[in-house]
Amino acid sequence: MEERFPKGFLFGTATAAYQIEGAADEDGRTPSIWDTFSHTGHTLNGDTGDVADDFYHRWEDDLKLLRDLGVNAYRFSIGVPRIVPTPDGKPNEKGLDFYERIVDRLLEYGIKPIVTLYHWDLPQYMASEDGREGGWLERDTAYRIADYAGIVAKRLGDRVHTYTTLNEPWCATYLSYGGTEQAPGLGAGPLAFRTVHHINLAHGLMCQAVRAEAGGKPELSVTCNLQVCRGDADAVHRLDLIANRAFLDPMLRGRYPQELFAITKGICDWDFIRDGDLALIHQPIDVLGLNYYSTNLVKMSDRPQFPQSTAASTAPGASDVDWLPTAGPHTEMGWNIDPDALYDTLVRLNDDYPGMPLVVTENGMACPDKVEVGPDGVKMVHDAERIDYLRRHLDAVYRAIREGTDVRGYFAWSLMDNFEWAFGYSKRFGLTYVDYETQDRIRKDSFMWYRDFIAGHSAR
Repeated sequence: MEERFPKGFLFGTATAAYQIEGAADEDGRTPSIWDTFSHTGHTLNGDTGDVADDFYHRWEDDLKLLRDLGVNAYRFSIGVPRIVPTPDGKPNEKGLDFYERIVDRLLEYGIKPIVTLYHWDLPQYMASEDGREGGWLERDTAYRIADYAGIVAKRLGDRVHTYTTLNEPWCATYLSYGGTEQAPGLGAGPLAFRTVHHINLAHGLMCQAVRAEAGGKPELSVTCNLQVCRGDADAVHRLDLIANRAFLDPMLRGRYPQELFAITKGICDWDFIRDGDLALIHQPIDVLGLNYYSTNLVKMSDRPQFPQSTAASTAPGASDVDWLPTAGPHTEMGWNIDPDALYDTLVRLNDDYPGMPLVVTENGMACPDKVEVGPDGVKMVHDAERIDYLRRHLDAVYRAIREGTDVRGYFAWSLMDNFEWAFGYSKRFGLTYVDYETQDRIRKDSFMWYRDFIAGHSAR
């Protein structure tokens, strides 16, 4: 691919607070639901984010990695329990100071700060210990998170290029409350719909809070991880309603799909929607973020739907849908590699929600990375598979742009290896290898490849 991307295109990389920061109980930070989840046996090997990449203490050197990578944007999240560590919602100045230093250093390096306000680390005090009460089950949580967003926007102001309200609300609701895979792991099936609405409400309220404090200069965004399904048309449509349009339609169109209510009749009466909620949710935003990794293969089963089912499910309302194995190759996560589906999804969003600029806010590959030591003692990580993955997905982005889709950025996940949620430290997505025992950073071949790609494909 010789063509250059459009002028102003954002080439970046991304991280999340709980996955990299460590310093879990320093400078006023209190536990999040992920601290509780990881400390109570829900992660591989009992791994936790207590130390992670120790970014809290090593941030200056890690931001130099960004500078050397040549990106013009960096997407990172604010740790909610660092900013509002106590139930009274009082701002923690040390936490705000930490993120202000990061923003200032990024600007010094000519890197645009892209701030994610909520990347799953809800303060534990907002939820009961077992997650069965509080948290996103409660409407009040939306207002408390909006208050927090206003605190951050007041401090960081228009130095931030983009404020992203939420990262992957599908995970924070269906995986976390419908299923058991992520904190708090409630496994309550259709009760997840309540959390879907409350997190949608939080998005709208957060937009209002950021605008009130930071003004109109910073862009506003939300990042969704759409469930990209292939297979039987009926199964694909059903899952699109539940997993995707339950967020996209209220946020971008100001309404829920009526079909969503029809297919969930018997397991949810949606009585938690109040007058005026959809107007609150439907706030103007400047860009829609898309996290894309893989696809699903689905088909309708022969069994009847169980309309009263309250069993744990990440797709309540789709109990008569089967998930089939996907064709290879697959990443270390077991996810299939399908760059064409990224192209298809970008085009679909452009067609279905016209006039909404898009950014690929996460895309990357977990590989079985190994450190090799050269004869000169230099440590190296050869990750040709990741390079091929990035190249093919960037080509898919470029094809979409060339054919008229308004895509304005691409962020590789991730700057460095980190705590991969329930998988602990067993999966490596980074452009930079992290030795968790020594905290040494080793630039992988993909780091150098992405640096060269950015230099060669940015518009001048």
